[in-house]
Amino acid sequence: MSDFYASVIPTDATWQPTAEAAAEAEAYVRRMFPDPDGVQQDITVEFYDRITAVDAGENLERITCPRCGGDIPVDWYADLLEEAEAEFDDLTVTVPCCHARTALDTLDFDWPCGFARFEIAVANPARVDHEVSPAELADLARILGHPVRQILIHI
Repeated sequence: MSDFYASVIPTDATWQPTAEAAAEAEAYVRRMFPDPDGVQQDITVEFYDRITAVDAGENLERITCPRCGGDIPVDWYADLLEEAEAEFDDLTVTVPCCHARTALDTLDFDWPCGFARFEIAVANPARVDHEVSPAELADLARILGHPVRQILIHI
């Protein structure tokens, strides 16, 4: 059985909320996704020491370069994440297609991927609409004090 995650991260890879704002956001997410009996749903809140990749897992099939528009092999990206243990101090890389220097968070992923030092994730959401809605994202941004976006992950 595979796992699905609805993950919410700040739009700025280096930003982190206060502990109080994170706790309030977690309480809000727990109200959005009540935990029914017998379901393997889990809600986690993570503060990362370094910028951490939050990728789409099996959903990711194609990456293109923002500089030349060329395809970047998904295997290149997967190897990069494995080598760095998905943690970074700097997102600058040299892409294999045109050898340009660019930031990982500017690559064009066919399924949204992101990089963050803060994440709220719902594993195996139990409600019918398992994604976080645009209105809920706006509420989370207000609670946290920073714009956020959603990453849908299938492992």
